[in-house]
Amino acid sequence: MSRGSKRILVNRAPVLTLWAAIVAERLGFERDEALTLGRAVAGLSAYAKGKALGLFEPSQESVSERRGKANEGERLQANVLGRAIPVVQTPDGLRALSKDVPIKVTSVEGYLERSFGPALDEVREAMRALAARFSPEDLQARGFRLYEEFRPTVPPGTKGWGAKGELDLERIAALGRDVD
Repeated sequence: MSRGSKRILVNRAPVLTLWAAIVAERLGFERDEALTLGRAVAGLSAYAKGKALGLFEPSQESVSERRGKANEGERLQANVLGRAIPVVQTPDGLRALSKDVPIKVTSVEGYLERSFGPALDEVREAMRALAARFSPEDLQARGFRLYEEFRPTVPPGTKGWGAKGELDLERIAALGRDVD
C-alpha cells in the first residue's frame, strides 16, 4: 500500500479469508476458530470457482474417502457466509477442516501477513468496523454480498484466476456508512 493510499493490491482469496474470519468472530467464534473458518470459506469458494472455470474436477475416490471418514470422531458443521464448513473439536477449540485435517491457525496467520503485508491491521480494522454495523443475524444473511461489493476487481474467467486487484478501504468504509 502506498503512503496515503487507501487501495491495496491483493488477490481475492486472502480478502475473503480475512472477511470470513471477521464475520465468524462477529457470529461468536473465538479468534483462532474464526481464522480457520475463514480459510475454509475461501478454500471452498476457490474450489467452486475453479470447478466452474473447468480448472479441476472432483476425484470420485476423494469424495468416497471423505464420506467414509465423516462418521468418525466428533465432527460438526458451522455456517459462515452461506458456506457449510466441517469443523472438529480439538484440545485448542473448534478448527475447520481441510481434507479432513484441522487447519492450523499459524498457517492462516502467516498467509494473511504475507498477503496483506504491513496493511493487514488497517484492512482488518476496516472490515471489523463494517461487520460491527450489522447484527450477527444480518451479517450472516448479507455478509457474502457485502464481500462481493468490496472485493478486488479481477479479469473475468480464467484470466482472473489468482490475479491481484485493488482492495479499496474507502469502499469498505462506505458500505458501513450506507447502513444508516
